Amino acid sequence: MKTNPLGRSGIEVSELCLGTMTFGNQTPPPEAHAQIERALAAGINFIDTAEMYPANPVKAETIGRTEEIIGDWIAASGRRNDFVLATKHTGDSMLVRDGALIGAETIAVCIESSLKRLKTDVIDLYQFHWPNRGSFHFRKNWRYDPSGQDRAATVQHMHDALGALQREVDRGAIRAFGLANDSAWGTAMWLRIAEDAGGPRVVSIQNEYSLMCRLADTDLAELMVNEDVGLLPYSPLAAGLLTGKYQGGAVPEGSRMWLNGDLGGRKTERAFPAVDAYLGVARDFGLDPVHMALAWSARRPFVASSIFGATTGAQLDHVLGAVDVVLSDELLERIDAVHKEHPMPY
Repeated sequence: MKTNPLGRSGIEVSELCLGTMTFGNQTPPPEAHAQIERALAAGINFIDTAEMYPANPVKAETIGRTEEIIGDWIAASGRRNDFVLATKHTGDSMLVRDGALIGAETIAVCIESSLKRLKTDVIDLYQFHWPNRGSFHFRKNWRYDPSGQDRAATVQHMHDALGALQREVDRGAIRAFGLANDSAWGTAMWLRIAEDAGGPRVVSIQNEYSLMCRLADTDLAELMVNEDVGLLPYSPLAAGLLTGKYQGGAVPEGSRMWLNGDLGGRKTERAFPAVDAYLGVARDFGLDPVHMALAWSARRPFVASSIFGATTGAQLDHVLGAVDVVLSDELLERIDAVHKEHPMPY
């Protein structure tokens, strides 16, 4: 499997990353452990999780359960050195730390808790799940208004957090720092402050990115290319929409739509015609739509690794077929044409 550099960290990651937010909810521990082993056998060397997982739904009583499941596998297998491990510090959420924001006082405690659950001495990539100042992600882009932000407070937070993160790097608890659900301005400020005042340089940004959600294609893409920050797309299959399994009103039992209804705001009237168009492209080129969508997200010039999730082992085996897909120029032109016809469907 192809590998790419993770920013300027010196870490190499496979172009596909195993996401784990179903571990402990839709995916029971034995199946989760089998998925890890299958992914590693296929050449995937990158696993992503978060302290707040599992999701769909996120519940206070299950916070940290996914990390525990991964940690149990690490302890039993002894294979910690076989893969790159990423996790995330939750932002303001009443389900975690009573809504406390990310700060110098939370970072060390949060990292230590994750290390214990993961049964490891080091986290390779430590990410902030979303910025304290707010975000236009999670379908908030339609009414996003940053005019109420306090720039001075944001800058001070970045200084303080980078100092705390550097202490964690120095003690060997983390190797690299990344963002999630952030913007071009936010990423640029983290980079600037790290350069001017010290602290770990941002190596990646984990934002939603798929054929259905291409918000990263312009300003953020330019920043990532010029500053060696790799995109880690999540939901590259648009929460399952691009599989085609929800077309015609279908809602398979146990699926994400079956669990949360509107796919976090992605289920719209315009989404299904867009999916039909992408399914048509895949059909015309003789490709599985899952393979086409995942390969497209993984091969963009600013992407380090595309994060996919699989509820079952069968789904994981299906997804792995994306590794062998070749994206021709003609295919890419058709994909872009569909994007112009169906922009921002949710």
